Amino acid sequence: MYKRVAVIILNWNGEKLLREFLPSVIRNTNPELGRVIVVDNHSSDDSWGCLEREFARVERVLFEDNFGFAGGYNRALEMIEAEYAVLLNSDVEVAPGWLEPLVDALERDPRVVAVQPKILAYREKDKFEYAGASGGFIDYLGFPFCRGRVMDCTEVDTGQYDDEREVFWATGAALCIRRERYLEAGGLDEAFFAHMEEIDLCWRLKNSGYVLKVVPSSVVYHLGGGSLPMNHPRKLFLNYRNNLLMLHKNLGGASRQKVFFVRLLLDCMAGALFLMKGEFANTRSIIQAYKAFRKLRKRYPIPAGMKPFAEMYPRSIVLDYFLRGKKKFSDLKF
Repeated sequence: MYKRVAVIILNWNGEKLLREFLPSVIRNTNPELGRVIVVDNHSSDDSWGCLEREFARVERVLFEDNFGFAGGYNRALEMIEAEYAVLLNSDVEVAPGWLEPLVDALERDPRVVAVQPKILAYREKDKFEYAGASGGFIDYLGFPFCRGRVMDCTEVDTGQYDDEREVFWATGAALCIRRERYLEAGGLDEAFFAHMEEIDLCWRLKNSGYVLKVVPSSVVYHLGGGSLPMNHPRKLFLNYRNNLLMLHKNLGGASRQKVFFVRLLLDCMAGALFLMKGEFANTRSIIQAYKAFRKLRKRYPIPAGMKPFAEMYPRSIVLDYFLRGKKKFSDLKF
């Protein structure tokens, strides 16, 4: 049966996560508004058996290969019809009434192409969660941060960021988007495989004139680290490579050369710091990320220019955090 919203959970080897988090999604998603669909990215554990035995009434799709986060969602949105699609991580618990405010925000303004809820930490429900918090922003060097999370510092949620507002990017952990616009934009870039692909998509959508918002009246709780631990060398590689690729695809104009020069300096400093701490695998990951980026960038043309966005921080968030002690979003001057 056609429903206006398709809540799509992409699963890979997440049998335990399905048991822990899927019940809240089923329980708290209004069946008159949306349908819940689990798409399995060719898991090697017993995820599919778990779905068949314990969640027999939930719609499910089985892929013949692991297409990654980007490829998995692209294929899912191509085949699943709905007006709006929610890309929901498998390690997310949703609060009652979570879906209606997101849809309402999209209904109120046709310029709004995608929205996210307030993301709180599953283990510490009074704190914002790293991946999205209360809306995503970016500095001029391409480093992402959030209302409620600057670098590794997450704030306690006291309602300080409960206003609905425009953001630079909406988290892929719980992204509610107009399906037609998603497909028109080409979806998530599969060259990224995983990490930062939603920021790239949001930047492309903003370049096309669309608006993205955070809707804090909708609340979800994200476990995080469900695929790779925070400091895993593979995750570090993907984050550095994909961040550079995102800049290459979206950053044009006179400042482009300066931005890449400053980024190189900062990334060399990060590599040297890992080296001094004896974390040789992390230094190697940064070097490999640059090598991979140089190969991938040949696929994409350099943008002729760049639109100015109020949601792009004009200073370095890295320097403001480490040198100026700005640990909270409210400390920043846009």
